[in-house]
Amino acid sequence: MDSQTTDYLATVRALSDRIVEAQRPIRILDAIKWHSDVRERFFASGCRELPAVDAAFYETRNPLDFEPREKRMELHEIERDIARQLGQLNPLSGIMRRICREYTTVVRMLEVRGTEDFGRYAEDLYGAASDVFHAGDPTLADLGTVMEETVANLLRNDSMAEAEKTIDAPTAVEHLNARFSATFPDAGIRVLLNDQMTADAAAGSDYLKIRSDARFNAQDLDVLEVHEGWIHLGTTLNGAAQPYCTFLSKGPPSATTTQEGLAVLTEILTLKSSPGRLQRLVNRVRAVTLAEQGADFVEVFRYLCDAGIGEDESYGTAVRVFRGSLPSGPPFTKDLAYMRGFVQTFNFLRLAMTEGKLDTLPVLFCGKITLEDIKTLQLLMEEGVVAPPQFVPPHFADLRGLATWMSFSRFIASLSFDQLHADYGALL
Repeated sequence: MDSQTTDYLATVRALSDRIVEAQRPIRILDAIKWHSDVRERFFASGCRELPAVDAAFYETRNPLDFEPREKRMELHEIERDIARQLGQLNPLSGIMRRICREYTTVVRMLEVRGTEDFGRYAEDLYGAASDVFHAGDPTLADLGTVMEETVANLLRNDSMAEAEKTIDAPTAVEHLNARFSATFPDAGIRVLLNDQMTADAAAGSDYLKIRSDARFNAQDLDVLEVHEGWIHLGTTLNGAAQPYCTFLSKGPPSATTTQEGLAVLTEILTLKSSPGRLQRLVNRVRAVTLAEQGADFVEVFRYLCDAGIGEDESYGTAVRVFRGSLPSGPPFTKDLAYMRGFVQTFNFLRLAMTEGKLDTLPVLFCGKITLEDIKTLQLLMEEGVVAPPQFVPPHFADLRGLATWMSFSRFIASLSFDQLHADYGALL
């Protein structure tokens, strides 16, 4: 390696490390969470009153760990230094500068927590339910409507009922620690109890937090293993192992769709998912759709309850949609990433395998990436700027079974479902 190349890679590493350090105190979910007392007051009102959550609530209860104006200036300076030192047209420069701009938008979004502007910034970062998948295709809202009916039909069958949640949080921690130790030996991955969370579980850089009072069944643990472990923790470890592009260990909003899509796809491909799990993901799309159409927190909560969802789960889903914003909206649209990402990632895999482009697939796991960057990152991997992933989930490490199954997908997708229903309906 000549000195010019060495200097270039050292510059990439230095700029990348600055991005990682700059985003460190930006914790979106911590900044917008609703606390347990909000839930208590809501249920005490008979679930009729909008929660008293506004700008003052967030400022008082969830103070930011950074000064917004200073953070925006820091990110702007990093973006300018990337352009100065790597050039405007360098493909890696383009990715890194876009990430800086995304984090700047995140900071602006967090500055306006508890106002209508929060939801508008969220839509810029995560999209809207009214977005189409491709030109002329249905929207995410359409997907939610269709899938809601399909899942409801499945769940009418007793065989689809989920097992009782008999596993307490300490036992779940013990089981998952054992699994992750086997999957990621010597990586230092830890599963920890946490009593400050609203979600049942959440992955960090080298840990998975489990809410202390959460309860699980065996299938829940399987989903956590593949979704949070194989994908979220796995891509974090692969990104942290990058010799130069360390920013790949951190996921800006644009990477959320691909990350969550890969995670949901992995649940499905490994047969760990269930109609109950799918129902929860579909409910998130439906809840965001309703909020975009003007429904407030109580109306979304009531809609979910009327659909047969328990009050606790209905409350949790509604909170996910309105956190950061006002209880009257507009919504925080991050939860669209799961279903949007699944469809986009599945379609990418289907096309890659149909055309025999299997060499692109390892790029999905080299860190927190977006689909639009795959070609650039593949070239950078070939040049040695991006390192291949150290960990790849088993169903991707050996692609023979998956490739065989996916080979039929294009033909099967071309068949008319209405005609299939006409031909096969009598058999049911």
